[in-house]
Amino acid sequence: MPLFELVEGITPLILSFPHSGTEVPKDIAQNLSPAGQGLCDTDWHVPRLYGFARDMEVTWLEAKISRTVIDLNRDPSGASLYPGQTTTGLCPLETFDGEALWQVGKVPDADEVERRKEMYFEPYHQAMAVQIARIKARHGFAVLYDCHSIRGTVPRLFEGELPSLNLGTDQGKSCASTLAQKLSGVLAHSPHSHVVNGRFRGGWITRHYGCPKDDVQAVQMEIAQREYMEEQAPWTWRDKRASNLQSTLKGILGAVLQWAEEEGVSGSF
Repeated sequence: MPLFELVEGITPLILSFPHSGTEVPKDIAQNLSPAGQGLCDTDWHVPRLYGFARDMEVTWLEAKISRTVIDLNRDPSGASLYPGQTTTGLCPLETFDGEALWQVGKVPDADEVERRKEMYFEPYHQAMAVQIARIKARHGFAVLYDCHSIRGTVPRLFEGELPSLNLGTDQGKSCASTLAQKLSGVLAHSPHSHVVNGRFRGGWITRHYGCPKDDVQAVQMEIAQREYMEEQAPWTWRDKRASNLQSTLKGILGAVLQWAEEEGVSGSF
């Protein structure tokens, strides 16, 4: 099975989809619990949500492997992204709601985790690194936009209801302040509730790759799934909701490209 879909674009913008995959190799799937088989923590329909961006000449990197197999947005060392807070790990053991993902006696051990890192984690990030280098060679800089979604209410992870749009810049470390301000302006004029660096301030991808002094800007967008789908199985897409949200997302990506034109140090689209 393909590990990811890669489409090379000509603009400085990379869209990353690390959590939208639903493929689970048979030798792994046979060890999943009933809760694990449901893949309930998938970032459902996110590539479809951003489908309009395929016409914007962006680079597109979309994982096909489920985050249940290995989480492409976690520190490969196993270090927690949010020390002191409930979260899921590199090879997750529980769903967001705390249900066991694996059958008794079938939890992946250290050797299995290393195997999955080599087979699934490393190829995705090797592809990412190659694309960042290619785009920097063309434009002098790259902008990575990491695409995510989650149920709007997950009591084990956060209190209350999540805002509709959650922009993460690792507290301003992963991108230039001018880019963060431009995106915050789009959010402020949208009809959707939003927050910057709230519960989700950027996962490992944002924090690892985002380094403005090295000419790589990175942001994460976490979307509350109620904005475009039903938040329970069978995870039904809702056209009207999605269309309204897509109007805002088009504005956000357009603002990224506008920033790139205004702030880019070299190159042209």
